[in-house]
Order: sequence, then C-alpha cells, then structure tokens
Amino acid sequence: MPTAGAGGFVRIFGTDSAVLEAREPRKDLPCTVTPTKPFLGFDLRFHAGYDISIPLRELAGSDDLLTIIFRVTPTVADGVPVYFSQKVRVPPIDDDAKGSALLQGSFDLGEGKYQVDLLVRDRSERVCSHYWETEAVLPPKDRDLAMNIAPNTAEAADKEPFKEEPPVDRAASDPLKVKVLINFAPQNAQAATLQPTDTNALISILRNIAREPRIGAFSLVAFNMQEQRVLYRQDEAPYIDFPTLGDAVDKVKLGVVDVSKLGEKNAETNFLTDLITKELQSAERTDAIIFAGPKVMLDQPVPEEALRQMGKPDFPVFYMNYNFNPQTNPWRDAIGNTVRFFKGQEFTISRPRDLWFAWTEIMNRIVRLKQRVSESASR
Repeated sequence: MPTAGAGGFVRIFGTDSAVLEAREPRKDLPCTVTPTKPFLGFDLRFHAGYDISIPLRELAGSDDLLTIIFRVTPTVADGVPVYFSQKVRVPPIDDDAKGSALLQGSFDLGEGKYQVDLLVRDRSERVCSHYWETEAVLPPKDRDLAMNIAPNTAEAADKEPFKEEPPVDRAASDPLKVKVLINFAPQNAQAATLQPTDTNALISILRNIAREPRIGAFSLVAFNMQEQRVLYRQDEAPYIDFPTLGDAVDKVKLGVVDVSKLGEKNAETNFLTDLITKELQSAERTDAIIFAGPKVMLDQPVPEEALRQMGKPDFPVFYMNYNFNPQTNPWRDAIGNTVRFFKGQEFTISRPRDLWFAWTEIMNRIVRLKQRVSESASR
C-alpha cells in the first residue's frame, strides 16, 4: 500500500526527481502500468490507483527490491503535488520463470483533475516510468453529496478500515437510542472470504449511523449468517467501538459452521429467527431498530407465527439492504420479509447516493415518530 510522508513529503533521490520531471516514459525495467479510473466509494471519497505488471524473468535472482515513487498533482493553478512511495521486496526467482508479477497501489482523491507521475526502480537502478492524467468528477445528480475529502486533494488510501471514529458533538437533550443488527457477510453467499469492497460498504453504513449527532446511545449486534454466529455485541454505548468490532470481523471464517448445527434442519432459519426474537424483545426504550447487510436468501423464511408472538414493536424498523447489483437478485429476502411484516421500511443500497438518501429518510422518520409520541404523552 503506498504511503505519503508527513505533509505529503517523501525523501526522493535527485535522479528519481529528474525522471518524474522529464515525463518521458522509460522502459529500462520492462513493465506495463495500467491506471485505474477513480470511482466514488461509499465513504464518499474517490478511489484511484494503478496495476504494474513486470515479467518475472526481469526480476530473476535474489535480494532485489523494487521502489515505487509517484506523485499526484492537482492541475489547478495553485495545485500542490503529493508524493507517495512503496517498497516491494522480491523473493528469489528462477532465471527461466514464466509469467509476470503484479504490483498494485491505490490512493484517494477529491473532486478535480490530476497529473500522475510514477516510476519503478530496482536495485540495479533500472527504471520504468509512466505518466497519465485522471479526473474525479461527481455526476450532476450526486452534486448534493457531502464529500469526505476536499476538492483537488490527494491522500494515501486508508489502511485501517476499522479505525476509531472521531468524537461527535451529540445532542444534549433527549438523544435518540438505536439498535443496529448488521450481517457482516459477502454479496456472494458462496464466497470463501469477505471481500474488501463488501467490508468497506458495510463499515460506511455503520459510520453514517455513528456520525449522527442526534443519536446518544448505540446498541450493535454484528453477526454472520454463514457461520450462524453473533460476532460482536455492544449495548447502549455512547459510540460504536470500531476497532473492537474489526477484531471480531477479522476472525470470520466463511463456510465454517458449528458441527452441532450441521444436522439441524433449517439451521439458518432457526438462527435468524432466534436472533430477531431476542433482539426485538430486548429492545426496551429503543427509538428504532435498523437491520443492515447483504440479502439473506433462505430455503425457509422466518415463521410468521414467531413474528406474531413478538407483537407489534413500539418503534420503527428499517432495513438497509446492501445490494451491489439488485438486478441479479430482485427478490425480497428473509430479513426484508421480517421488516415488511412489522410494517417497516427497506432501502436498497447500491451506490453512495443510496446510502445518503436512505439515512436521511430513516432519521426523518425516527424524529417525526418520536415527536408524535412526545406530543401524545403531553396531552
């Protein structure tokens, strides 16, 4: 992962600086550089980067070290370049090795146009250099999104997705209480690992909730349907503990199920039914329950009889359904059916704008309902 020095400063040799300034492609070290187009993440930052392919025969031998240096310069008149560096140790490689090594890097951008200058250098001072222009631009319909990075700004990509959230100045009077049940699982239920794209989207949903100043107490239940296990629980805390949540999510082993559940009929349905029953019945003095995560498609839905026994909740129920490609699976899932039974509201989260819209609607409904309850109680 490329990193920038303090203030964007990276110690750079004069020869490297000369290569970057020349902006003349070099192939002393044969390589192919493929830039990746900036895309808007759920964290409301543009993510850009590159792939570097180098034939393995060019790296034959042992004890080699590749140094990647690149700079990103906003093309505005007062644009300040930001330098990044990355070092890659090369394992011993046979002289007759086939194929290529693939090196990747990423960085974050605010809206704007940028010039990117990159070089790769080995211990023998052979150099590969590449230069390109790129642009990060919001579509007209997304202009009202509040970006989390300033325009004409380049920063190192975040290496700690579960880092602690900065403090929030919360409402001093009558703060809201919410409970969040989030399924940390991949879009593809058959996947062997939780993909970074899925993890980052789910974390972005949680961070939107955590940053809401009108919420003063958070209860969080993180679970994984494949393992049929609750990963992490946090009760009525003033903030969401992301680092501890991250430690729990890192231990997820997709496809691993408790042996005692292997012979249980409809084990996944039973797990979800028990989870929903327990968490809704224990949600005293809660202003809302929010389900979040990818669709949970089960052979048997949560039984309506079990839902009827819980009774109608005194709070609104929402579902933030993370579905990257809803056209491939347009059917309502087990959680969606449960939320519908309780006359709740479901939102499909496919793009950053969907998340912004969904959270705005959810908060509006929670606040309106609480105001009506307060007015009724005061009469």
